[in-house]
Amino acid sequence: AILKELADMGISVAVDDFGTGYSNLSYLIDFSFGKLKIDRSFVSRLDTDSSSGAVVSTIVGLSRALGVSIIAEGVETESQATLLRAAGCEVVQGYLYGRPAPLKIRVGDVHVTDEVRRVANLH
Repeated sequence: AILKELADMGISVAVDDFGTGYSNLSYLIDFSFGKLKIDRSFVSRLDTDSSSGAVVSTIVGLSRALGVSIIAEGVETESQATLLRAAGCEVVQGYLYGRPAPLKIRVGDVHVTDEVRRVANLH
């Protein structure tokens, strides 16, 4: 219910590291989210392992069927980027495009509305 309320307010939620750890297919049915992130463990093996390519293509197809955006994490080579584009991946991120930068936010720069605070139960 909380994720649905956040989505109704225009706040997008992503399922991170999909395919590893505790992320599982029931999440796709039970929770409202706008983005699905393919874990870097699949991306890193695209050049050498056809099974990883099959998994990535399947996740992309699943995201399309669910109407959610797809993001591939950990892209480090042009070859990986090309294979991801060919699979239909919409967004990629990784060292190929830039290293993480430190986040500098002052408390006064962040505005959280009362509605977001209520839904997220922020204190």
